[in-house]
Amino acid sequence: MGLSQKELLILQELISFNTINPPGNEDECASFIADILEDCGYHVMRLEFAPRRTSLLASLKSDKQGRPGVCFCGHMDTVPLGDTQWQWDPFGAQIVGDKIYGRGASDMKSGLAAMIMAGTRITQLDPQPNVVLVFTAGEETFCEGARYIANNFEVLGDVGALIVCEPTSNRPMLGHKGAIHLRVKTRGISAHASMPELGDNAIYKAADIALRLRDFKFGMEKHHLLGKPTINVGTISGGININSVPDSAQLGIDIRTIPGLEPQKVLRLLQETAGEDTEVTIINHAFPVATDPDHPWIKVVFNIVEQVTGISPSIEAVPYFTDASALTPALGNPPTVILGPGEPEMAHKTDEYCHISKVEHAADIYTKIAEKWATGQGYD
Repeated sequence: MGLSQKELLILQELISFNTINPPGNEDECASFIADILEDCGYHVMRLEFAPRRTSLLASLKSDKQGRPGVCFCGHMDTVPLGDTQWQWDPFGAQIVGDKIYGRGASDMKSGLAAMIMAGTRITQLDPQPNVVLVFTAGEETFCEGARYIANNFEVLGDVGALIVCEPTSNRPMLGHKGAIHLRVKTRGISAHASMPELGDNAIYKAADIALRLRDFKFGMEKHHLLGKPTINVGTISGGININSVPDSAQLGIDIRTIPGLEPQKVLRLLQETAGEDTEVTIINHAFPVATDPDHPWIKVVFNIVEQVTGISPSIEAVPYFTDASALTPALGNPPTVILGPGEPEMAHKTDEYCHISKVEHAADIYTKIAEKWATGQGYD
C-alpha cells in the first residue's frame, strides 16, 4: 500500500528535530507528537525529568475491555554526529529511493513514526484495544526518561505486553542483556619520576587489575537466550604528568549481564578481584530482559511478523539494552518484544538511514498486534 504523503511527512519531521543527547532537548519533538495523538483522541501526559527533557505517555482506553493494555515504547533522543563528514544533511530527512537519511533515521525516529502511524490507525479499530504509547527522553544516557516514568509507573496503568520499537529490521527480539558500568580507583604515593622507588605507582596497580579482569569468570551458566555475561575494560587514566609517580588511577569497566547477575553481586565480585586497597563504584546500570518464547502472545507476534514481512522469525535477542530495562520490571515483567523498522547496523553511524518500506511494515505490524490484543489473542 505504501505510506501516505502525510505519514511520510511525519517521518521526515521527526528526523528534522535535533534531539542529540546531550543535551537532548526533546520537548519540541514531544510537542509535535502530542499534537498528532491528541487530535486522534489520545489522552497525552507530559513527564519532564529535567528542563526541556520531556517524555510522553499517550493512552487510548476502551470501555469495552477489562484486560490490560498493550504498550509501545520508543525514544526521541539520538547520539551525536561524530567527526566524520556526512554526505547527507543529518537533519534533512533526504529520501533516495527507498532510503531516508538522517541522524536517528534508524535509531529510532523511524520506530517513533511507525508508532504514531499505528496509533492513528488503532483509533479506527472495532473492538478498540487499551493502548499506551510511550515516547521517552534520554534513552541514550542509561534510560533516564524511562527510569523517571518507572519511578512513577502508576501513570502507565495496567499493561499486559510491551513492544519496544528499537531498530531490529522488523525481526522480533525476545530480550537483551543488562549493563553495568563501574569505576575502579587505585591509590598510590607520588614521587619524582627519577626516584620511583620512593613512590607507589597507582597506574601499575590499575594495569594489574585490568590484566586480571581479562580472564575474569562470572561462574554462571549460559542463559538460553542471552548467552554469557561479558566484561570489558574500556578506559584507563591516571597521573598528573610524565615525570611524576602517579598517586591515583582509575579503570572504566563495562559488564553486560544476564538474569541472576545483580548489580550488588557484580560489585562484590569486582571488589574481591580488585583487592581491598581499591575503590569500586557502580556508575550506572540497566537490567536484562528475557521473555519466554513459548508465551502465547509471542506466538501471535511471530505470526503477524511473518504475515506482513514474509519472513519466519527466529528466537533471538539484541546486543544492546533498551528502555525495557526500566519499564519491564516496573510493569511486573509482562512479555516484552523488541521490534522496530530501523537497521540495527546503522545505529549511531555516519549517513544513518532507514528503509521507508520497513517503516510501512512496522506500522502494519503494530496495528495488527493491537487488533489481535483487542480480541484477546495471546492474552486470554
